[in-house]
Amino acid sequence: MFCILPLAAQEVEWSVDASMLLNNREGGQDEATPDQTFAFIRLAPEVGVSLMDGSHVLRAGAVWYQPMIDNMQGYKVLPTVYYRYNSDNGWHVTAGMMPRTLMVKRTPRYMWSDSLAYCQPNIRGVMTQYITPAGYAEALVDWRQMQTEHQREAFTIMANTDWRITGPLSLGGHVQYSHLAMSGAHAPGEHVNDDVLINPMASIDLTRYTLLDSLRLSAGSIVTMERDRGMDEWINHAGFIATATARWRWLQLDETFYAGKDLMPLYPALGSQLVQGDPYYHNKIYSRTDLSFYVVSNRFVDLTGSLTFHATDNKCGFWQQISCRFYIDSHMWNRRHDRSYLKSGRLQPLY
Repeated sequence: MFCILPLAAQEVEWSVDASMLLNNREGGQDEATPDQTFAFIRLAPEVGVSLMDGSHVLRAGAVWYQPMIDNMQGYKVLPTVYYRYNSDNGWHVTAGMMPRTLMVKRTPRYMWSDSLAYCQPNIRGVMTQYITPAGYAEALVDWRQMQTEHQREAFTIMANTDWRITGPLSLGGHVQYSHLAMSGAHAPGEHVNDDVLINPMASIDLTRYTLLDSLRLSAGSIVTMERDRGMDEWINHAGFIATATARWRWLQLDETFYAGKDLMPLYPALGSQLVQGDPYYHNKIYSRTDLSFYVVSNRFVDLTGSLTFHATDNKCGFWQQISCRFYIDSHMWNRRHDRSYLKSGRLQPLY
């Protein structure tokens, strides 16, 4: 009898996350941000079981990444297997190979570039989160590469937070440590490398004072410290970062401005093995402006077109993008006849 009671409280749950992206990139004019086009689909089904009213969840699935071509070349199939604990007081702990969509917010592009977001959809490690109506804090370990004879071990430790202090004012930020060890064979000149990023931020939400659907401004500093242990000295750089997001109905404007020293001095030598941020932050002045058009936006579909303008002290870039994300899970399926519920929310775009 005592063995049957826990089983009676179990529930089978599932989800399907499908996305499509077409991103045409022009005007990078350097090796770090070359002219190229990304066109692919991504399908990520999951199935699992939850126990004790959702406190304990075990899920498994896969992510299929497929470029839009006439054959199967370039595809990847990545496993998804994770356990998640959800407490009643806001704590969540997840372990395994878990989708990045479980993070509270998308990682800023100076920490995690668009290109990596396309092809590395899962966190491989452990994540803990504390989420309340006033804000959140999360920390994770992402084991990115395993050491082999010719492959270098790599992992990232990250912490993110944002808390409403008073009225529209919030304080938070990001801290990240990336480590790149040597391969088993470690060729001459190959050394252990470290990258540290510290980014305190202050934000203000001015939505209630405007006629817009949302208006949020943020500003802070970024400090990076990188080291090649073969040289045994740290390269310390810092700068100022500011962001603004404004949305009115189906139109959204996002602006990011950075001014300071090169945030990733080791990027030319090590690339994204060590530093996962957008290579545009290799410049001392950088502005990114995204103008997005939400064609369809509800709880289960996001169809968006966007124009992205990049400007640095010596080059410009222009990207045109169409993305579509469709998401449904067992909880939404049970309420599929409730049109007001399905139309009331907004599904976050992946890219």
